[in-house]
Amino acid sequence: MAIQNIVMPQLGESVTEGTIERWLVKPGDKVNKYDPLAEVNTDKVNAEIPSSFEGIVSELIANEGETLPVGAIVCTIDVQGDVSEPSAEKTSNVSSAILNAGVQHKEETPAQPAAQQAMVKVPRDKARYSPAVLTLAAEHNIDLTLVQGSGVGGRITRKDIQAIIASGQIPTAPAQPVEAPAIAPSAPQAAQEPVQAPSAPVIPTAAGDVEIPVTAVRRAIANNMLRSKHEVPHAWMMMEVDVTNLVAYRDSLKNEFKRNEGFNLTYFAFFMKAISQALKEFPMMNSMWAGDKIIQKKDINLSIAVATEDALFVPVIKNVDEKSVKGIAHEIHELSQLVRTGKLRSEHMQGGTFTVNNTGSFGSVQSMGIINYPQAAILQVEAIVKRPVIMEGNMFAARDMVNLCLSLDHRVLDGLVCGKFLNRVKEILENVNKETMSVY
Repeated sequence: MAIQNIVMPQLGESVTEGTIERWLVKPGDKVNKYDPLAEVNTDKVNAEIPSSFEGIVSELIANEGETLPVGAIVCTIDVQGDVSEPSAEKTSNVSSAILNAGVQHKEETPAQPAAQQAMVKVPRDKARYSPAVLTLAAEHNIDLTLVQGSGVGGRITRKDIQAIIASGQIPTAPAQPVEAPAIAPSAPQAAQEPVQAPSAPVIPTAAGDVEIPVTAVRRAIANNMLRSKHEVPHAWMMMEVDVTNLVAYRDSLKNEFKRNEGFNLTYFAFFMKAISQALKEFPMMNSMWAGDKIIQKKDINLSIAVATEDALFVPVIKNVDEKSVKGIAHEIHELSQLVRTGKLRSEHMQGGTFTVNNTGSFGSVQSMGIINYPQAAILQVEAIVKRPVIMEGNMFAARDMVNLCLSLDHRVLDGLVCGKFLNRVKEILENVNKETMSVY
């Protein structure tokens, strides 16, 4: 028998560490190759660590709740025969194939008491910090050389920094001695107050109130929405569209389509097709803010919002402008099923360039969406409702009307291009028929 190591895989390009959420095995368990060993959280996704070997679990080295850097050993397995240990890259590729529903920013609890961690020098060779640690330390003016890490080999984890912030005891480097000034100050300087971390609001509860813990998914939504609202100057625009012809065209096809294809031909697929055509004509709408430049994306990859009872996911349909209405409808169906069965993976949510939200499915007629960062716009497709409309000759007629509500990043987009874009979407939708927009 040979002892083989299982290491923390890299579950994304920028992922540098992961937290063991729950062990799915115990020492002595027999496992097959690719069997899940543990559930792990990163700041990008939830995932499972798969076994790279067939054998017997020997030792669980990492504890539940422990955060380890990519490549750190999490457990060992007794393997029959002499088997070479796989590289961290190969392990990453295996685990990426079985990722669970992708979420961002895991929910964490404080690690060791902060008072025991502060004011302890970390050796130079251990001063390797993840981007999350560096960001938190910079925000709260924490001197990382004075922090004792609780991770493998003394590595400082995000939990360590969060515990220090929560304690309010921020370790900072002592000031260097300087010569006394020639003229004494007229008044003594006040003692420096310790920096206090912002605390959660204190909300009184009464009998019958229900406290709902914030899940990792809900925290991810909160963080992303907060970032978008803080960084992006939102502006809004709405346009009314007469989709009577679209409704008649789709209704004439929906029953036969369902029998032949096995899934629904939704109005949303037609809207997605029209929006992708307009994005091709107005590529500035398919752009992103990048600080000192604006990046205009070549591919038209539309993110769609899919909600569950307690979360919201945004899977992506790639190259929508190259797909038929049938192809778009099929991908909407497939991605919705993946979300609702908990099988959506991180790769399903990557690469989006513009978001379309089907708020009309809830009966909404007007809304102002928050932009899906770092995209420059989100378009809300509201409910189709029958309303009396004045036609040519001042005659009234019952028409199928829908509102398109656009939220835009005013750093990237202005009213002129957004107005032209929305007007083009309106023109395409108001002239839908079998000649202008074939389903197949």
